Amino acid sequence: MRFDVLTLFPELFDAHTKHGVTRRAFESRQVDVRLWPLRDFGQGPHKRVDDRPFGGGPGMVMQAPVLAAAVAAVRVDRGAESPVAAVILFSPTGVPLTQARVRDIANGQGAVLLCGRYEGLDQRFVDRHVDLQLSLGDFVLSGGEIAALALLDAVARLQGGVLHDPQSHQQDSFGVDGLLDHPHYTQPALWDGVPVPAALVSGHHAHIARWRREQSLALTAQQRPDLIQGARARGLLSVADEAFLAQCMPVTGTTL
Repeated sequence: MRFDVLTLFPELFDAHTKHGVTRRAFESRQVDVRLWPLRDFGQGPHKRVDDRPFGGGPGMVMQAPVLAAAVAAVRVDRGAESPVAAVILFSPTGVPLTQARVRDIANGQGAVLLCGRYEGLDQRFVDRHVDLQLSLGDFVLSGGEIAALALLDAVARLQGGVLHDPQSHQQDSFGVDGLLDHPHYTQPALWDGVPVPAALVSGHHAHIARWRREQSLALTAQQRPDLIQGARARGLLSVADEAFLAQCMPVTGTTL
């Protein structure tokens, strides 16, 4: 799948796409990332991409003609490959980026990722060209590059052959059942006076599986009870799961 990234700082993407386990997805072009410097579409001798906001106020606003020219160039370059790829803008006003949405994007044909800067974008461009706005959370970044990198990383690790174990992403937090992942332990078996939980060193696979499930349930109930409700609504909690949750509710103090 192809992702065209419109950004004022294309150099920010180099380190991420060339290092770490997810680089396999980028090197193999399973996730084909193409960078488009927005300054190339700037206006005038200084390649200006922004101007002062109408009505006054602090900051600068990215200009609609510059952004529209960049999107048009991407459309031409894509040609018959995928001329109608969705334009995604990273913005605090967007819908939350969730693992479910990442999976939907990973199962598609890619997108045009627009990394805004300054005070924002001319709303006329947003209204005409942006198909989806995404947010990483209730906080503000200096630009959309970090959010774009987060999406690319999340999509890349879902590609076949990228992770050492193909089951890894299925057992992550927000996996098949949408719950948080269970705690993990490794050597040494005794550290600072604290042993590894007995179930994990028992060698009994059923006991290990149940311990991990219960830890996942307890952690999710404590930290993200909304995810428990979601799993329950989708029929993903077993009778044993519900019995455990009923038992641990007084401990977690969570209303489920």
